[in-house]
Amino acid sequence: MHATLRIDLNENLYLRDPQSTDLGRRLVAEAILLIDEIGFEQFTFKKLAQRIESTEASLYRYFENKHKLLVYLVSWHWAWLGYQIRFHTHNVPDARTRLRLTLAILTQAHHDDPTTTQLDEAALYRIVVSEASKAYLTKDVDEDNEAGLFQEYKRLAAGIVTVVQEINPAYPFPHALVSTLLESARKQLFFSKHLPSLTDAASQNTENAICAFLEQLAFAALDSN
Repeated sequence: MHATLRIDLNENLYLRDPQSTDLGRRLVAEAILLIDEIGFEQFTFKKLAQRIESTEASLYRYFENKHKLLVYLVSWHWAWLGYQIRFHTHNVPDARTRLRLTLAILTQAHHDDPTTTQLDEAALYRIVVSEASKAYLTKDVDEDNEAGLFQEYKRLAAGIVTVVQEINPAYPFPHALVSTLLESARKQLFFSKHLPSLTDAASQNTENAICAFLEQLAFAALDSN
């Protein structure tokens, strides 16, 4: 992956593309670090402005509110993850192998990519684990969905659904299976760190255990028909 990787997201997520200016790029990078440090509930544009030595007004030129910023950050993560999956699987002809590689990538998403310099993917992933549900568990979820704010998550899921259907075209629940795999990958990691009685991964090699669980879940379902 190149350090200059640019991920283009839905224009409805922002007022001005933060990737188009130095201030915008610093806004995104430092917002990730600040939210990771203090949590989304305590995060404000005022605190971020102080951190990057700018003004609140300048930050509001990029994002309407902090909710839109959160959806932007989560969308960036899903888009980056989709890129990773395509990069590592595009020359792999066997669908079962591609699914295994995809599940491995999902369970390693909490690592920072040393080849990218624009932001800290590990910190972003911790935000996704802790805060991503807040992006869509709102009263405005239907309007946000209509505006395409969740398209990166749906695009990531759709790509994996295609692989699932290639493995077993007759399987009746490909979308439910894939969304379960995506949610489980991050929830099991969270449980292993904070609520270990809710997972079997805490007492094992966490990444390998979660990946093995996801593989068993996926292939048991796909091989049952």
